[in-house]
Amino acid sequence: MNDLSDWNVLIVDDEPDNLGVLELILDFHQVTVRTADSGLSCLRMMEEQAPTLLLADVQMPGMSGTELMDKVREREQWRDIPIVAVTAHAMQGDGERMLAAGFDGYIAKPINAVTFVEDLKSILATKVEAT
Repeated sequence: MNDLSDWNVLIVDDEPDNLGVLELILDFHQVTVRTADSGLSCLRMMEEQAPTLLLADVQMPGMSGTELMDKVREREQWRDIPIVAVTAHAMQGDGERMLAAGFDGYIAKPINAVTFVEDLKSILATKVEAT
């Protein structure tokens, strides 16, 4: 997944500003981006077109990012889609907890716009090595 033009990323976050920042960064790198403001709308969008990468806020009303991840993992056709938690949970041990919960990676908010894409590449490379 080094050719970013091949990326089809779905970002789910209930905060419009967070969606906008992530979308802006990925757009700059010619990534195809779609956004959802809830877990339910994310699942609906995935029915129409599955992403190659899902970026999920963890704390959202209605359906948390962890609950969303569980629902995605239940579906055979979505099981291998990398899911990265992008969250304000940035205390020591939070990253390990996100990985233990089943996320493929973890990026703390506020994100670093300069390193964000490289951080994603690193997470995806680790997932590829593990399979």
